[in-house]
Amino acid sequence: MAKVDINLDSGAMRSILTSAGVRAAVRAEAEKIAARARASAPVRTGRYRDSITVVSGTTDRAVERVTATAPHAHLVEARTGNLKRALGR
Repeated sequence: MAKVDINLDSGAMRSILTSAGVRAAVRAEAEKIAARARASAPVRTGRYRDSITVVSGTTDRAVERVTATAPHAHLVEARTGNLKRALGR
């Protein structure tokens, strides 16, 4: 059996992974997760649900984070796991 040797061009890979097309695809998935999180969020005042948002970033690739910014969001997440469940669906 012949040995296959693959060498990736890290600059080219970085260019692909930060391209507009990849960024749009990743953003679309993050928006779906955020929508599921908002739909299943426990609501007392609505502040937690309304604080669920998508934040864009870049490392060596396009990054999207679904986060809740309400001051008590960490308590809601610890108690309910809402963001985690939204990611798993």
